[in-house]
Amino acid sequence: MATIIFCSLNKTAQTTARRCWSSHLKGLANAGELHLPLSSTHSPSVVAATRWFCRGTGLRFMSHGTAGKSAAGRTRRGALALSGAAAVAAAAAVAGFLANANHFQRAEMATSVSQAAEDKEEEGDILERCRGFMCPPVTDISVLQGRKEDMRTRMEMLIMETQAEFCKALEKVDGGKFKVDRWERNEGGGGISCVMQDGKVFEKAGVNVSVVFGSLTEEAARQMRSRGKVLKGKDGKLPFCAMGVSSVIHPKNPHIPTVHFNYRYFEVEEEDGTKQWWFGGGTDLTPVYINKEDAFLFHNTLKEACDKHHPQYYTDFKKWCDRYFYIRHRGETRGIGGIFFDDLDSPSQEEVFNFVKSCARTVVPCYLPIVYKHLNDSFTDEEKAWQQIRRGRYVEFNLVYDRGVKFGLATPGSRIESIIMSLPLTARWEYMHEPAKGTQEAEMMEVLRSPKEWV
Repeated sequence: MATIIFCSLNKTAQTTARRCWSSHLKGLANAGELHLPLSSTHSPSVVAATRWFCRGTGLRFMSHGTAGKSAAGRTRRGALALSGAAAVAAAAAVAGFLANANHFQRAEMATSVSQAAEDKEEEGDILERCRGFMCPPVTDISVLQGRKEDMRTRMEMLIMETQAEFCKALEKVDGGKFKVDRWERNEGGGGISCVMQDGKVFEKAGVNVSVVFGSLTEEAARQMRSRGKVLKGKDGKLPFCAMGVSSVIHPKNPHIPTVHFNYRYFEVEEEDGTKQWWFGGGTDLTPVYINKEDAFLFHNTLKEACDKHHPQYYTDFKKWCDRYFYIRHRGETRGIGGIFFDDLDSPSQEEVFNFVKSCARTVVPCYLPIVYKHLNDSFTDEEKAWQQIRRGRYVEFNLVYDRGVKFGLATPGSRIESIIMSLPLTARWEYMHEPAKGTQEAEMMEVLRSPKEWV
């Protein structure tokens, strides 16, 4: 690791050093060879940079045929659609950091993603781990302790930990507190909705966990699976268990993007006792204005997580994300994408769970550095109005196309407040609005109409 210290230089020398170092680092960042962990223990004049190279070799990947094809109309072995029930140093793009040093504050080194941190999930007493949650888990702790190795327990612990980690990181930057709202579903299960409204940084921030069970009709189960696999229930009913963590964050500042993530697990039992299971989820970014360094950081963090499990995952799931978060009646994507996958049920439950776990570990490092970077950016009334218009598009997608929202609204016993949590407090619709050519708003529209490769 190379550590460059500017604090001993005078102002002119600092400026010159920054420019020289920026030029060198921009090349590395563009080449995909640079990662910047930023520690809260460092002064603004200290930059620590670490180079890395492709991890494609030396790793045990799943077969290429399993990751396979993800385009619409093509078949992916083990990729099927769950429109599920619910929906840590942070890295920063070096060029963006140097260009915005006055606005960029540091995320904690303690949030660094490491293999040790990922493995820690499997260790320790259930009760001890639960003490770090926003509140006790949905399932009784004694039940979780009694089936510690069961996938339902492991997934519930993962989504509870993801909720707590993200909420605490958001509280730290905002200064506000989440309202923790625990709810029960009469038909079975319940959830925990954590919502912060009208904070200093976030107009509305929600991080939900749900763990529900009961019986589905065969028709309802078919609607959830993109390849329409037939599931045979007893008397037309299928016992099921669904759980997931979902979040949508709407910042006040138009230069801080909206972020969404959702990771979920579904399990159904057929008439003969056979259990079908699958995972789904993803993370995507919806900026109001394009910032290439932010886009690189976000996508590269996701790519690193995907590359640990299969070299084709990021490419396939990035394309899938662009297709899914597409507002057909507008001819534009909702944002600049990320990754998205549905119905992942091979090559093995353990391998898919480990992949989902890696993805869930990215929610802080792919987003919080961007928040800190733009925390003190000034903005105009016109920029705020543009943010409101883009939020209108967000609302349109969620209510018209999002399968998770539609499934939730149609599921008996669903908690409507937790589903509608994804919508912003405020939005705007202007008749026949089109940004002027050559503006930053027009540049944003060009990207939304023609998705780009950011890594």
